[in-house]
Amino acid sequence: MDRFATPDITVILKRITALFPLAAVTVCAGVVVSAAPAHADLRVCNDTTSLVGVALGYRKDGDWISEGWWQVPGETCTSLIEGDLSSRYYYLYAEDGNRGGQWRGDIFMCVSELEFKIDGVQECFTRGFSRMGFFEVDTNDKESWMVRLSEQGRSGGQQ
Repeated sequence: MDRFATPDITVILKRITALFPLAAVTVCAGVVVSAAPAHADLRVCNDTTSLVGVALGYRKDGDWISEGWWQVPGETCTSLIEGDLSSRYYYLYAEDGNRGGQWRGDIFMCVSELEFKIDGVQECFTRGFSRMGFFEVDTNDKESWMVRLSEQGRSGGQQ
């Protein structure tokens, strides 16, 4: 064998398995994970222990759209948009379903109590919706972005 040739992975795994059986399983898992393609999306991670409902606002073809509710259990993450992000800015509003309180901002959009997808941000009340303040998320034109909701960012409710 040429000393500069790259050895076959099966040869390496056989050698590792002979010396460290558990290490071979870890190496194999690492090889499988690293072979998977990268997954781009907009994810929300709930760093609290409460169930959180999340609404999303964005522009599409020049029009404002708000939609929700994604249910994000405590200490988990959920993808709101799967695939490459098409905008630099997204807007989020979230409510703590267990202890009250919200993650909000000063960009107002329409929401509904039940699952919704609403076109436009004008005249929310006259169209039968509520109006909530969303906070801006600047993705810096990245293909993927993660937002973390923590106790420190929540306003109102029980601490």
